[in-house]
Amino acid sequence: MQWLKHVVLVAAVGIVGADSQDPIEHIRESDLRADLFALAGDQMRGREGGTLDEMAASMWIAERARDAGLLPGGDNGTYFQFFPLERYRVSAQSTVTLGGQALRMGHDVLPDGTTTAHVDAPVVMASAAQLAGSAESPSLDVAGKAVVVRYASAPGVTTPLPSLRAWVRTIQRAVAAQEPAAIVAIVPDEARDQWNRSAAAFPRGSYALDPDGTAEPRVPSVGMPLLYVRESAITGTLAASARVTAAITAESFQYPSVNIIARVPGRDPMLAGEYVLYSAHQDHDGVRYPVEGDDIWNGADDNATTSVALLAIGRAVAAAPGRRSSLFIWHGAEERGLMGSRWFVKNPVVPLSAIAAVLNGDMLGRNEPDTAALLGATAPHRNSPELVAMALAANTAVTKFTVDSSWDSPDHREGWYYRSDHLPYARAGVPALFFSTLLHPDYHTPFDNPDRIDIGKLARMTRWMYATGRTVSEAETRPAVDPEFKLERCRDYTGNYCGN
Repeated sequence: MQWLKHVVLVAAVGIVGADSQDPIEHIRESDLRADLFALAGDQMRGREGGTLDEMAASMWIAERARDAGLLPGGDNGTYFQFFPLERYRVSAQSTVTLGGQALRMGHDVLPDGTTTAHVDAPVVMASAAQLAGSAESPSLDVAGKAVVVRYASAPGVTTPLPSLRAWVRTIQRAVAAQEPAAIVAIVPDEARDQWNRSAAAFPRGSYALDPDGTAEPRVPSVGMPLLYVRESAITGTLAASARVTAAITAESFQYPSVNIIARVPGRDPMLAGEYVLYSAHQDHDGVRYPVEGDDIWNGADDNATTSVALLAIGRAVAAAPGRRSSLFIWHGAEERGLMGSRWFVKNPVVPLSAIAAVLNGDMLGRNEPDTAALLGATAPHRNSPELVAMALAANTAVTKFTVDSSWDSPDHREGWYYRSDHLPYARAGVPALFFSTLLHPDYHTPFDNPDRIDIGKLARMTRWMYATGRTVSEAETRPAVDPEFKLERCRDYTGNYCGN
């Protein structure tokens, strides 16, 4: 129990460095606030992964890490570990005509998903009720035809429409057995918000990563296209003889993202070859469709809060280094599928076997002031009982949060454990924990702004992460991995398998 005695000592008196100040006092609300408003302000344009905006934010973080006294920990003596994102999307050069009218891909017509197709088929105009085959409207013959259906409620129906994508997928299921050539959803101008959501996704496409050079090349799928067409892009009424023609092609290209990596060497020559890794991600959603006039999705809580927390922890560690070394990683392109952490685990700058613990944070500044979550703390997600005990003792000694364990359940509908950068490390056998203050209504909206962050709570969460890391750094032995730890293959929050 030496580590437990140590965390109480850290909480009481700290480990005093050359400036004779308890290092935890370097975690200041004023610094957190200033850094947060800079990183999550409109000037950073939402820091979307795989864009110049993410690069600008990453360069800002690297500069602030240097100012904090952290040494470069990336490739070739820099703070940077660049990695390639493969972007995959429908080409804007694809062509679509409806009733002889040419529609501009990405402007007048949008694809649902990345499916290549060649279509030349007659149009069948239908309503959702007809396609569902209700008693009042017998089903139509749509085999080999292009189904054109307007996104609208049935007459007399007052319940809100489902999202455009969910609505179209219902249509698709209803007619799939007949194998139509295409489904075309006409989107009226009054559903502009639904159009904007789809339009925002079009240029982004999907993202992939090949961290160790073993992935099979992606081959575009060929199938029935689902298309959205702006109603105002169609002139006049479609003739009975109208046809849909389409030549939809895909394109792929690489674009860089980056991990920012910094370090503080340990003071104990016997332990300095081991590392406590503090983890965040600096990216968010970027500039998207406007909501109430705001189109910059700043991601103040997700995850500028932990990004600035790592800077504050870095100042504390630099003032009084631990026995073990400290590694700070701001992972790039987390919102694209944990890309930066997946890359690092396959291409580490230090051996994974040398990492004593990963302390990852994601969303540290919202909800009830005295409640927080620690994921990876209960079975089956707990991969190191000793690390969990260290974190809980640090909380008892320093921050005294009521710990909400409910989101750590494998049955929780959000699957929250699988949605942040600790996951690749845990799968690689590294002791790992996930600190969070959980979801809130502003999650992934333009309203996740710095003025909505509880700076006091953010400071306490930062101190909790620091105190946990300090305990790991000072302990005689590193926390062990539970040999029974095993995460079954599961479906993550995007519906994809979340295996290695």
